[in-house]
Amino acid sequence: MKLNEHIAISTPTLLLVPYESHHVPTYHQWMQDPEIQLATASEPLSLEEEYSNQLSWRTSTDKLTFIICSPLAPSPSPPNTIPDDADTPPKMLGDVNLFLYPSEEEYTSSPAPAIPKEVVGEVDIMIADAKNRGKGLGERVVRAFVGWVWEHRGEVMREYVGDKVEEGQEGVEVPRLGMLMVKIGEGNESSIKLFRDKLGWVQEGGRDYFGEEGGGRGGLRGVVRERVMGLGRKFMLAADFVCTFWQLAIFFFDDIEAWSFPSF
Repeated sequence: MKLNEHIAISTPTLLLVPYESHHVPTYHQWMQDPEIQLATASEPLSLEEEYSNQLSWRTSTDKLTFIICSPLAPSPSPPNTIPDDADTPPKMLGDVNLFLYPSEEEYTSSPAPAIPKEVVGEVDIMIADAKNRGKGLGERVVRAFVGWVWEHRGEVMREYVGDKVEEGQEGVEVPRLGMLMVKIGEGNESSIKLFRDKLGWVQEGGRDYFGEEGGGRGGLRGVVRERVMGLGRKFMLAADFVCTFWQLAIFFFDDIEAWSFPSF
């Protein structure tokens, strides 16, 4: 998506930046790891294919990606720009993604509508180096990422329908982001613990044909509660690369009673 092309998310413990071409060599190196390939159900690509993928993900309206980086150095006052070395290879830790597709009811209907009324968001996170896992980073990333997606869900949905609207078409109803879900390989106990035990998402169905937790297009799923604990610092940046840091809200995923987001 182009929505986050000039947006970064900063908290005291992490930095999320848009996935850009200069990140590709490091990302490509990560994806040569058989363990990561298995965890992400991915096949190894050539470096040229990885560059093509990065460009495709930037222009696609159903994929939103951030690169996870080490946090910015503490500063007595909000910075005016991100340092040049904030997202260099030594600072890169992994990635977090949102994949959008029609809800199962509309996906399986015939004919499927060109613009669905409700969209499902699949969350995917990867911490590249094993030494950075098991320290709570994944939980903090998901909370920050999902919080930002929720805050900007209207913009996300408007970009999602952008390439599905014919020129001159008016009165198009923007779909609602109805649910967040995640698919996890059955042997990936750390991810199951993260989403089920720490974030409170619940499992749907059994295992699908990828051997992942879920059933068909199901999986562990959660809904953002409008209950907030703690606010991060707000940074307004005037740089070309990063124009906004938002005020981070930490959302909880417990006491789930309903699966749908409130309409926006």
